Amino acid sequence: MRKVLLPILMLALISACNVKKEDKGELPDLDVDLSADAGELPEYEVNWADINVGTTTKTVEIPKVIVVMEEEEVEVPVIDVDMPGEDKMERSIVVQAEVTGKEHELEIKEIRASERRLYVISELEKLDTDLGDKKMRVQDQVEINAPDLDVVHIIVGERADNVLNNQYHYVNSMDDLDANVRDAQVIYKD
Repeated sequence: MRKVLLPILMLALISACNVKKEDKGELPDLDVDLSADAGELPEYEVNWADINVGTTTKTVEIPKVIVVMEEEEVEVPVIDVDMPGEDKMERSIVVQAEVTGKEHELEIKEIRASERRLYVISELEKLDTDLGDKKMRVQDQVEINAPDLDVVHIIVGERADNVLNNQYHYVNSMDDLDANVRDAQVIYKD
């Protein structure tokens, strides 16, 4: 059995590094008569995170116009992420956009996780009401109780031309998400 596993292990080690052929080699001629039991592959259990999603009532500032903020009680999603051996802290994940022309609505649609990164995917939807020459700031938020993770914001919608919106990555549709984001595990969906 060892003679069978040795070439497999050597192949695995060689494929994990950069190899440069320097000399032509030749394998030895072997005459092997083996008998072995079928054996059994080891089983692995991989634990990444235990995730619970719920809601809590919080008093948050809701933007009505760019200069006026009003406090209202609203249901805010709460995401609880348990990672083995990691301490958690509660924080708000907030996404904002500043728009002109028409009123808009901004909503966090999904949060995806990959290793130590969260992808927060929001949708910016244009409404019918005309703003005239005014600007409007819209936002959404979720509460997360998790270890310190890198957060990347992606907004599906049209980017307005102002500085506030430059901190986010904009895409036209969910089909335009990078492969890393598409392959990440969905931990929250609205």
